[in-house]
Amino acid sequence: MSPQQPEVSVTVLHILLRTLRQAAIAAVAAAALLYLGDFALFLVRSKPHDQVVVSRYMAAPLKGNKTEYYFEGTGPEDCAIALFPQSGWKPCWYLRRHPVYAESL
Repeated sequence: MSPQQPEVSVTVLHILLRTLRQAAIAAVAAAALLYLGDFALFLVRSKPHDQVVVSRYMAAPLKGNKTEYYFEGTGPEDCAIALFPQSGWKPCWYLRRHPVYAESL
């Protein structure tokens, strides 16, 4: 007589949860590698920054949940030639797509 093996019950839910956990770990690892690679390229480049001309506005809150905007002029703003913000600079691709900058009081 051989000893009986306990039955292993693998349900569809367990398989789905394991697959989702592995996918989440893989996504976080891929994002971390992408950011580290972007930072490494930012450090290796001889001139990793550029300037983009942006329009600046000052936003002043008013009564009744209204806001008034005051034009402050246009001027260059430093940006990073990278996918993600680096060294406190916004990416140049982001500033080129969003050339209007509104700062609140």
